[in-house]
Amino acid sequence: MTAPLFLLDPQQDDTPLASDELHTGWKLELPPRIRRHAIQSMRLTEGNELQLSDGHGLRLQAIIRDASTGLVEVTAVGRESGPMVSLVLVQALAKGGHDESAIDMATQIGVDAVRPWQADRSIAKWKEGRTDRKWRQVLDAATEQSRRAITPELLQAMTSRSLIQDCREAAARGDLTVVLHQDATMAWRDVEAQVADMAEGGSVRVVIGPEGGISMMEVQAMIEAGAVATALGTNIMRASTAGPVALSLLAGSLGRWER
Repeated sequence: MTAPLFLLDPQQDDTPLASDELHTGWKLELPPRIRRHAIQSMRLTEGNELQLSDGHGLRLQAIIRDASTGLVEVTAVGRESGPMVSLVLVQALAKGGHDESAIDMATQIGVDAVRPWQADRSIAKWKEGRTDRKWRQVLDAATEQSRRAITPELLQAMTSRSLIQDCREAAARGDLTVVLHQDATMAWRDVEAQVADMAEGGSVRVVIGPEGGISMMEVQAMIEAGAVATALGTNIMRASTAGPVALSLLAGSLGRWER
């Protein structure tokens, strides 16, 4: 069974992670918040293994030596890099926590970045300093749950106007923007064919609307800016489901499910 993973924050946890300090046999005390979670909540004790990560690719394998003080000993040090083709979820704000559910599942699937979108039909509003903090907590928790060493990047929130400009810039770079819309006629297999041509790098962005759907005006503007629109079958999915389903299919096309 994979050992549980906990995210370290060098800026808050007062845990040095300089490269010359990372070696097997290195001992450190778990920060209080991780100690509470690992030892008090999960009831890990001496001899149990755990993983520590900075969320930027560092993965430390460690073993608990003293549960009372949270002392652990590093047994392995590794650093992981991101994929050649990155997956980005552009998630419209949605009421009822559907947007948070979407980014939670997307993180477990392996999304590399999340872009909040204040769509024309979004009822929920983006509140800087509040909503972003909540989304960050969701991404961190899902990163730990899925044992990832790289936390998805939380990008700046966008309006529809700025998103359309972003689509234009992405098209100029050769990146692919896929808009999921129930009335689209493009087949999903055509999207996968385009993704297959991106094996050497780039990004694929999946745009998901709010609970009321993406307006035709928004869809048309994004298409004119270089995006493609497609539908996933005939079923209409919730705002919390469509993105993770599309990302799962894309991850398969990119070979991410292979070990």
